[in-house]
Amino acid sequence: QVQLVESGGGSVQAGASLRLSCAASGGTFSRYDVAWFRQALGKEREFVAAIRWRGSTYYADSVKGRFTISTDNAKNTVFLQMDSLKFEDTAVYYCAVATRPYFYGNYYRRQSYDVWGQGTQVTVSS
Repeated sequence: QVQLVESGGGSVQAGASLRLSCAASGGTFSRYDVAWFRQALGKEREFVAAIRWRGSTYYADSVKGRFTISTDNAKNTVFLQMDSLKFEDTAVYYCAVATRPYFYGNYYRRQSYDVWGQGTQVTVSS
């Protein structure tokens, strides 16, 4: 069973950058789709970005052009590069992996992913 550990969160000022990492143990990402979600205080968990195991990427409109999802060559770590951070990006960020098949178009749905990390806090001050 794949296990995920996120890191890289922190407190920054608006306009700064952070890079989140999601490391896999007990397996690799090479055959799985991976996504980042986030949950702000008092709000539902929402889709941020996804990368299919074949390499296609998808982004929420709110982060498009500012965030970049990628994997390392060994496919054991997924990154979320976050630039031009805004106050509204403040949330706990979760990495998730789909180890079971799901409907192709549902890459943005929480239910498509069955393995989750513990989350990492990102706080952006204005």
